[in-house]
Amino acid sequence: MNYQKKLIVEPGRKVRLEDLDPDYHGKHESEGEARKESDEALVELTALQRLLYGERKHALLIVLQGIDAAGKDGVCWHIIRAMNPQGTAVVGFKQPTAAELAHDFLWRVHPHAPALGQVAVWNRSHYEDVLVARVHKLVSKSVWSARYDQINEFERLLQASGTTIVKFFLYISKEEQLKRFKERLDDPARRWKISEGDYVERKRWADYGSAFEDMLASCSTPQAPWYAIPSNHKWFRNLAVAQILRTTMEDLGMKLPEPTLDLARIRREYHEAAEEEKGTGVPAAVKPAT
Repeated sequence: MNYQKKLIVEPGRKVRLEDLDPDYHGKHESEGEARKESDEALVELTALQRLLYGERKHALLIVLQGIDAAGKDGVCWHIIRAMNPQGTAVVGFKQPTAAELAHDFLWRVHPHAPALGQVAVWNRSHYEDVLVARVHKLVSKSVWSARYDQINEFERLLQASGTTIVKFFLYISKEEQLKRFKERLDDPARRWKISEGDYVERKRWADYGSAFEDMLASCSTPQAPWYAIPSNHKWFRNLAVAQILRTTMEDLGMKLPEPTLDLARIRREYHEAAEEEKGTGVPAAVKPAT
């Protein structure tokens, strides 16, 4: 199935989270079947990232948003294991610092936009300023509502500079979130991720839902689409993200650059050096000067 078409939030479409099924898992009935397809997509992603890095005509920005425990960290792990670290960066945006608050809200994210040939994964992003800032009333409605157009302009700027933007909204049910919180409490290796704030924020579930709906409707654009990823099943979430990224990168039509050196000359010099070494038994590079 083409999840790029299935899960895209069509630009201009009004979004209602109650119409999204967080339990959706396509045609896949088991984790094993989905994992096989997911692994195949990751292998192809590795090759595509090499093309991106070598060609240096495109950059890729991956934006992850979702309610607490939706799986943003899990998607990071899943994606990054297919990427060469030399060409990839992951940035997590937490509560703004005093210096960041003293600037416009996009100031803190712009320096982390990927350069040509690079992949950047934003675990939370500039969208926090139309989510948390709105829900907690950190700014007025006139301020956060104006940010949708500002975000769209910012993303148009990145796209015009060669950056392909793919945005994933990871959607889970309220029941699934509580289940994952309990799993963290029961797992000594993951207890550190739990905070009192997680349970406090659950009381604002409806407010966050409205904020997510407006975010998706206002900021899914042709140059930077949102994909609503059903995420109750982690294995389906990972598969859908991997397949969408693979299709997106394939559509770039990337090719490795042609060599800038005279290959015939390089081969000739290599052959001459090899013949010289064969005759003396000493590598040409370390022969004493005469």
